[in-house]
Amino acid sequence: MCCLWLGLVAKRYPNRREEDMSKREYETEGVASIEREARIKEPPMYKVMLLNDDYTTMEFVIVVLESLFRKTREEAQQIMLAVHAHGSGLAGVYTKEVAETKVETVHAMARQNEFPLRCKIEPDS
Repeated sequence: MCCLWLGLVAKRYPNRREEDMSKREYETEGVASIEREARIKEPPMYKVMLLNDDYTTMEFVIVVLESLFRKTREEAQQIMLAVHAHGSGLAGVYTKEVAETKVETVHAMARQNEFPLRCKIEPDS
């Protein structure tokens, strides 16, 4: 059956040799495998963790969570209590660039309001 197929191809493309056909088939298969590998991969995600301190008010932490992390009042209170009780709390999970920007913004807001509030990012596993 393979010889029959090559014979039909040779009739259709009389100037091409059998070697060229197998090369084209190989290249086509290679393109398909490259396309499979080139599928979009999900970017790694990072957690933004708020850290406890003895000076930042609970109300300021809630404001930060509501305004910057778009949490409801109830969610913000739960996260703030986790920060207070456990030393840190999860504010959100984002791509690396977004997480870094959130951390910088939290630090800028804290500085502007004269609070030592800190946060960090860590890989989401």
